[in-house]
Amino acid sequence: MEYILYTRTIEQLVMILAATALVLIGLSAFGAVLGSVFGFAAASVSAIYIFKKYMGKYLPPRSPDFKFSLKEELGLAKKLVLFSIPVSITALAEMGIYFACTLIMGVFLTSTLIGYFTAADPIARLPLIVSTSLGTTILPAASEAFATKNKELLSKYVRDSFKYGMFFVIPMCVGIAVFSKQILGLVYFTNLDYVTGGLALSILVIGMSFYSFYIMSSSIVQGIGNPRIPMYILLGGALITIIAGLYLVPLYGIEGGALASTIASFLMMIPMIYFINKLTGVKLPYKFFAKVSIASIIMILPAFMLPENNIGLIIGIILGIIIYFVMILVLRTLSKDDVNQFRGLADKLGPLGNFTNKVLDFTEKYTCESDDLSYDDL
Repeated sequence: MEYILYTRTIEQLVMILAATALVLIGLSAFGAVLGSVFGFAAASVSAIYIFKKYMGKYLPPRSPDFKFSLKEELGLAKKLVLFSIPVSITALAEMGIYFACTLIMGVFLTSTLIGYFTAADPIARLPLIVSTSLGTTILPAASEAFATKNKELLSKYVRDSFKYGMFFVIPMCVGIAVFSKQILGLVYFTNLDYVTGGLALSILVIGMSFYSFYIMSSSIVQGIGNPRIPMYILLGGALITIIAGLYLVPLYGIEGGALASTIASFLMMIPMIYFINKLTGVKLPYKFFAKVSIASIIMILPAFMLPENNIGLIIGIILGIIIYFVMILVLRTLSKDDVNQFRGLADKLGPLGNFTNKVLDFTEKYTCESDDLSYDDL
């Protein structure tokens, strides 16, 4: 699963960086679309490289006694095709969610305004690096736990994936939304007109928090053998995006397009949460989400007193990180099990590992929730 994370992270990073660079040199909407192509291509190349270099040690040697008849091969191929069809349709519908409003804007808006939107779109996707990576990881884990009827392990996988995902996604989305103009000014420093897309970026990135819920939920639902449910919901979301875009873009311009995507993402999130509860019997950690949301809101309060420039952005990021973690401690958000999970991450941080472990030691000693308290009790 670690290797899958690498390929998905490479896909998202290359997609965002390429789209941003291509928009920066003046390719506008075409640059944003081409950035996605570069992201998929980079992920494919990295996957082939990882498979050839590292996967050989996991494959058992071929047994001379192993026999697999043509009938069995066709049966396996049928199962793979039937499973892959809804997954493929889901992927195509996901692209529709991303680009539907951009196409609609081409009918009603000028290319300059569309350029501002496509400049904001790659930055809004930054939180998806976290959610798509976790979603990719949780799918096989949830599948194994469900197949072995290990409800306790499945419950842990579901709750932990949402907790650790939202621990990073929610503050990222809130921070980008508040500092949207400063971020656009910093990224597109050669043309400060792109700051015009600040409000659209704020709206888009809030939608990404909803879409992150959908991504992780759909991975779990697919993992327990229901690939059609995410497909239907995503197709519905694409249709909602188109309908809302046709109504909102003529009224509100690029902000209307961003709002259409955000509305669709929210309406996709709701049924996916319902199906998670229904199919797994696991309630999501709503109390944890509430505490993280409160910490994120308090985190950005100093931003309204800072200058709207690069210095204000840097100060805001530093203060925001400090305030967020202080509020996480004050609100007693993490359990001892959460801290132990984060220790595994701290060990991979190199020079920052020792400092991170000291913070985790303090958190565990003075502020941790008891592991006996379930977040499902809310």
